[in-house]
Amino acid sequence: MMAHYARWITFLDGDDADIGRVMGTGALFGLLARPWIGQWIDRFGSRRMWLLGQVLFGLGTLSNLLIEDLATVWIYWPRAVNVLGASFVFSSSLAYITQLAPEARRTEAIGVLGCGGFVGIIVGPFLGQLILTGDRSRDDFVFLFLAATGALLLPTLFLLLLPDQDRSGGTGQFRLRSFLESGRNHWPGAICLVQFTFGMCMTVPFIFMTRFVDEIAASYPGSFQDSAVSWFFVCYAGWGLTVRLASRRLPDRIGRRKVLLAGCLTMGSGMLIFSRIDEANPWTQLIVSALVCGTGHALMFHTATALFMEPFPAEKRGTGAALSLMVMDTGMLGGAPLLGIVAERSGYGAVSLIVAGACFAAGAVYTVASVPVWKARLKAS
Repeated sequence: MMAHYARWITFLDGDDADIGRVMGTGALFGLLARPWIGQWIDRFGSRRMWLLGQVLFGLGTLSNLLIEDLATVWIYWPRAVNVLGASFVFSSSLAYITQLAPEARRTEAIGVLGCGGFVGIIVGPFLGQLILTGDRSRDDFVFLFLAATGALLLPTLFLLLLPDQDRSGGTGQFRLRSFLESGRNHWPGAICLVQFTFGMCMTVPFIFMTRFVDEIAASYPGSFQDSAVSWFFVCYAGWGLTVRLASRRLPDRIGRRKVLLAGCLTMGSGMLIFSRIDEANPWTQLIVSALVCGTGHALMFHTATALFMEPFPAEKRGTGAALSLMVMDTGMLGGAPLLGIVAERSGYGAVSLIVAGACFAAGAVYTVASVPVWKARLKAS
């Protein structure tokens, strides 16, 4: 549903700017809620908040059924509740898995957790494409939203079987000031820029991808429009899952920073390839960019998240997870509306070039920031 949501906005007569505006506003809603989400996780436990996120995501998805056109302010509600639910799910799952895993294998644990996300990326867009093939009607989107909500039921039942994690037993006072103090006391440094850039990267496949395919398919014969999105995500997530599993111990062996920097370089290269996709030869470049970007995703997310959460003690792990995803949301929040305007005026090639440049710049900054750490480790060894 998330991968095809831009097509829903287009069906309601929206353009690229509308897509960026709706997506960006939803990201803002999740961003503003993150400080309290982190404290609630620390107070009530990650499993309970994970369950709450599942429920909220389902409610946000179903609320699309009440939307008739873009003229109403309620168009922002479904996406905002979806993002809020996803904020609970992602923050809670990260906090849960890092509380379970030993410190030496925390990066691996986050990576294995993320493999479930890759499987969802493989299956979900493909099923959504089956629903939205051909001339799309409102009934097709109704079925999409109902199917997406129904898909939440089984994992929610599994979640009920998981054991509760210990809660910190805090005072129950949920204040923005407390969140800011925790963030300042355990500030992770330059990794914030990398996490922000990763959020920007996610706007290309998960916000603008379907719109881009629909636009260039108009001048390309065959089944490109009906299958390109599915094949992109199958290659993106399928290869990403393979890389993640094959390299799951690599960060702990050669260092998380090195793996992260390789991910920045790879993701930026994939975006450069994506910027060259055109009507003349879309298939080859689309698949190659999916494979390269999937590799970047597989190397970047879990290493960046582990490095971001490293300074936070166990009792503040929910706050650390929330802050990490808050920074990533900020990248998506700033990226979606601005990149939507760029896409409307200059095309998707310009969007991909901007994101590629941001990847290379973030990698360069983090390399410079990592030099003192590497020198200290070399001296100690």
